[in-house]
Parts: sequence; structure tokens; C-alpha cells
Amino acid sequence: MDNRSRLVVLLGTLCLLGPLSIDTYLPAFPSIAEEFGATESQIQLTFTMFIIGLSLGQLLVGPLSDSWGRRRPLLVGIGSYVVISLFCAVAPGAFALSGLRLLQGLGVAAGFVIAMAVARDRFEGLAMARFMSLMMLVNSLGPVVAPVLGGQLLRFTSWRGTFVALALIGLALWIALAVGLPETLPPNKRRPANLLLTLKVFGGLLADRKFLGYALSSALALGALLAYVAGGSFVLQNVYGLSPQQFSLVFAVNSVAIMVAGLVNTGLTGRVMPRPLLKIGLAGCAAGGVGLLVGGLVGGGLATFLPPLFVLTMSVGLLMPNAGSLAMSRHPEAAGSASAVLGVTTFMVGGLMAPLVGAGGSASVLPMVTVMAAATILAVILFATLTRGDVGITRDPQPTPAHA
Repeated sequence: MDNRSRLVVLLGTLCLLGPLSIDTYLPAFPSIAEEFGATESQIQLTFTMFIIGLSLGQLLVGPLSDSWGRRRPLLVGIGSYVVISLFCAVAPGAFALSGLRLLQGLGVAAGFVIAMAVARDRFEGLAMARFMSLMMLVNSLGPVVAPVLGGQLLRFTSWRGTFVALALIGLALWIALAVGLPETLPPNKRRPANLLLTLKVFGGLLADRKFLGYALSSALALGALLAYVAGGSFVLQNVYGLSPQQFSLVFAVNSVAIMVAGLVNTGLTGRVMPRPLLKIGLAGCAAGGVGLLVGGLVGGGLATFLPPLFVLTMSVGLLMPNAGSLAMSRHPEAAGSASAVLGVTTFMVGGLMAPLVGAGGSASVLPMVTVMAAATILAVILFATLTRGDVGITRDPQPTPAHA
């Protein structure tokens, strides 16, 4: 395996830690609620708090990595994730678990934001688009493996054992990063650690209409998927009567769509530019979202739920690497901060989806699919409005790494 392939696997696995932390414990939602005597909304709050921590952590780690380099913030963040995961395993109640999940999200944020920044450090143009597509392909294993792993763990242990398993995974990743990830931001390219300068950089990113358009459209599309992540276990188990293991299988089968999209995207990148691929992904998301809403209204059961969900998840898999590449290509001088804003926008919007779904209750599929349809339609509208006139990444006849 060459250096580029090792970097793809390492950064893809680093991004995978976030989905693993979300998806692995999803099959246990009903059992956690039963053990704590908590409501559905209280358990979904543990999901929301993790997303908030993941978002806030990126705002902190992104600028720090532009000032201190990539390795130090990354190793501190993943190390704290390991410790907090063990505390989650002994949480005494729903609200304590929510607080710990906030801290766990802060730790794992380092992985997501720095993986994107390292990719931008090393590559540019179509080379970056190809690399990010490969990285997201590795990352897409998370939604496939995590719910199956979570469902199988529940056969042998309680939900608490799930968090012990996450701690062990985090520890193994920390060791791999300490040994295998070199520093990619040389001292002469670092920014001084200055709060006013950081705020100015953030302001400049938010003032970039096209950057914001890519960030918000991808955030809303992923938010639609996260609405399913937050509410799917209750809907599939309480409304459709599936067992935790059956739910895990359904979740994994649908998540294969993300891997399929990643393979397609990787094969097309270079022959088709990222912006047209992003348009196809957004159109598919909207079609899937509307299909879910129509299916919920007619009440056709799993037969009208699973096909449009597959379309939506596949489209998100096509959309995310291209939206990220297009957004990051606009601000190479502040890759860590740009990655942070992109990440926090994505996950804060996604985090808002969970309470919206929970507020509608779990007696019907309609609250969840309504949120998903509205998010995907709004994603298309914002993309068309804010990124109008942008040509995106242009064809580079000899795409080369930014640093040898």
C-alpha cells in the first residue's frame, strides 16, 4: 500500500469515528429509554447533544489546527473521546448521558475537521476532489457497519457495552494516528493564534455567498438523513414492528447506497466535474424526500418507505464529497477554519432535525418524513439561489498534490 492509499484509509477511518459514535447505539434507543424510564425525546436528546458537541468542537479545533498544526489538536481530541466514551458506559441517567455525549462530540470533532484540512493541505483541484471521494468511500462503511455492530452487541451485552466498544475503537485509532499520520501543515503556513483574527476569518467565510450555498445545501441534505438516523429506530421498531436486529439490517442495507454512490462518484470524478455531480445528488435527495412524504401520506408501509429512502441515502453519498470539495476549494488559505465552518453548519442543521422529529412522536412515520422532505427541498432552493454563477472546480489536465 503506497503513502496515498494509507492516507486515504487513515483519514477515512478518522471521519468514520463520528458515524460510528452515532449509529452504533441507535438500535439500543428503546432499551435505553426503558432502563432510564425516559421519554423518546429525552433519549433523542443524547443524539442532539452529540451533534452539538461535534459542531462546537469543530469551531474550536479548526482554527487551532491552522495555528498549531494538525497532529497536536487531533491526538488530544481523540484521546479525550476515549476517556469520555468510558464515562458514557456508566452514565446513571438520560440527562447525564446527554451531557457526556456533548463532551464525546467535542472530542470526535477533531477527527472530522482535521481530516478535511489534511486533505486540503496535501491536494488541490481535481486531485483533492478524487482524494475526498476516496476518503468518503472509506467513511461510508460507518453507516453500514455501525448499526449491525450495535445490533449484534445487544445480543451479548447491554447498551453500556456499546460505549466500551467505542472506547476501544477510539484507542486503536489514536495509536494508528500517533504512528502513521505526519504533520501536514508546515510552520511557515500557520496562522497566529488570535481570537480577533479567527473571528475575521470566520466572518469572511460566512460572507462568501457561494461557500455558504455549498455548506447549507449539503447540511440540509445530510440533515434529512440524520432525521432518519434520529427517528428511524423508533419508527421501524414501534410503527413497523421490527426487532433491533432487523432494524440494524434494514439500516445497513440502506446505507450500502452511500457506498455505491461513493464508488460511482470516484469513478466519475475527473470525467464529470464536481458541480454537475452535486446537482445530481441534490436532485436525488429531493426526489427521495418527496417520495418518503408521499409514501407516508398514502400509508403503504415498508413498501413505500424503503425505496425512496434508498434513493435519498445514495444521493447523499454522491452529494457530500462534491459539496465539500467545492466549498474547501474556495479558501485554501484557511483550510482548518473552512473545514470547521463547513462541519459545524452541516452538523448543527442535522442536530436540529432530531428534536423536530421527536416532537412529532413515534406513533406515525409522518413527522419524520415531513422533516426529511422539507429539508431536501430547501437544500435545492438554497443551492440554486446562493451558488448561482459559480463554475466550481475546473478541469485540471495535470492534477497534482499541493505538497509533494
